[in-house]
Amino acid sequence: MGRFSVLSDRTDGSRGSLLAVSDLHVGMADNRPLVESLRPDSDEDWLIVAGDVAERIADVEWGLRLLADRFSRVVWAPGNHELWTPEQDPVQLRGQERYEHLVELCRSLGVVTPEDPYPLWPGPDGPVAVAPVFLLYDYSFRAPGTRTKEESLAYAHRTGVVCTDEFLLHPDPYPSRDAWCRARVARTEERLAAHDPGIPLVIAGHWPLVREPMDVLWYPEFAQWCGTGLTADWHRRFNVAAVVYGHLHIPRTTWYDGVRFEEVSIGYPREWRKRGHPRGLLRRILPYDGDGDGDGGSGSGDGAHDAAGQGSVSDGPAR
Repeated sequence: MGRFSVLSDRTDGSRGSLLAVSDLHVGMADNRPLVESLRPDSDEDWLIVAGDVAERIADVEWGLRLLADRFSRVVWAPGNHELWTPEQDPVQLRGQERYEHLVELCRSLGVVTPEDPYPLWPGPDGPVAVAPVFLLYDYSFRAPGTRTKEESLAYAHRTGVVCTDEFLLHPDPYPSRDAWCRARVARTEERLAAHDPGIPLVIAGHWPLVREPMDVLWYPEFAQWCGTGLTADWHRRFNVAAVVYGHLHIPRTTWYDGVRFEEVSIGYPREWRKRGHPRGLLRRILPYDGDGDGDGGSGSGDGAHDAAGQGSVSDGPAR
């Protein structure tokens, strides 16, 4: 997309922080007070929302409107829950039409989407482009001992670890979710390749860009709904300052090839009641001072969507 203008209303020289959160799940009554408590530290703070605000369109609008009214800028990427078509939702759009409806809703709220130019966050060391991405998954992170998508899905059905996407996330008009994923990856890769390499990127999406975060899943068969190998080298190919994702409900900081990956989910009540919020509800992505790296804490989650995981982590600075 070439160079983009800095989008900021700041006139006092303060740059604030680039913050992130995901997996708000505001359709759950106990999560609403948490989301209502999310506030910036300054009028200049930006917020990345990396998917899974809610399932029903009305709840997605409630959550994003609340945050857009509080933060200087909100940048959203969809998760799988926004793309579900639950029968309880009066909006029964499916697949691409549902996604396009969500994009228009976000634009009406002033929220940046993956279909918009990457806004430039004016950081203390120069501008950083925030790139929200919508990528899905292609079943390439297969269950142990399986060689094909069909074998991997059959394994999941035998063990009972099957993502609800199989029933509620419709790929229309694409023939499959993995076909939709390949189309999204190709479109996004083209945009990233056209971006000015002199301006660092924060890539923010719901699904991890690399396979390694799934190594800690309690149910490894759930990994097939967690991303695609097509993005495995993006953090090396492009000038990436940090990667933000959610989906796993295992909040932590990890490093791959010298690039910081931040899982920023709140998750389900049963999860955060167990682990608490030791790093706060919002994660500071930039400025990054590295305090606390290597603390070796542990992170666990019941899994965002019918799976679970735990593992050792490298904690970055808390907020």
